[in-house]
Amino acid sequence: MNNQPPYYYETEVDWINGRTCTLGAPGMPDIEITPPPEFQGAVGSWTPEHLFVASVSSCYVTTFLAIAELSKLEFAAISCGATGTLEKLEGSGFQVTEITLRPTLVLHHIRDLERAGRILEKAERNCLISKSIKTVVRLKPQIESIEVAAEIEDPVIVS
Repeated sequence: MNNQPPYYYETEVDWINGRTCTLGAPGMPDIEITPPPEFQGAVGSWTPEHLFVASVSSCYVTTFLAIAELSKLEFAAISCGATGTLEKLEGSGFQVTEITLRPTLVLHHIRDLERAGRILEKAERNCLISKSIKTVVRLKPQIESIEVAAEIEDPVIVS
């Protein structure tokens, strides 16, 4: 039995206008997001697709950092490019079908080459975002009406 309590991560997306929204989380700066230009979004804005790919690559790097620290691997730098492939699948619609991670690791010592390769692979196997991307998404909608809110704000009192 697992005695580890779950962790919760909250975000909030608020519509600005058109297809533009802000994405925020408690204690963090907001970022503007739109669909990609190929789906009538703005050029140069963060998109859900970019954030999805970025969540995998950033989790991969932070997982590597944790494993490297525990393994006492000395390195000078790490960076990781990533490319997500979005395809339209018959019967499923659009789906990110693949994410390619391209980590670049700079070592202090050539003697660590083989061990570093194993740690890079272990980070990929243990990246919690990569392991979670087929996560069940639950929808709990809340629908409000401006009309109802206006009526509640100015109640008529009959005595």
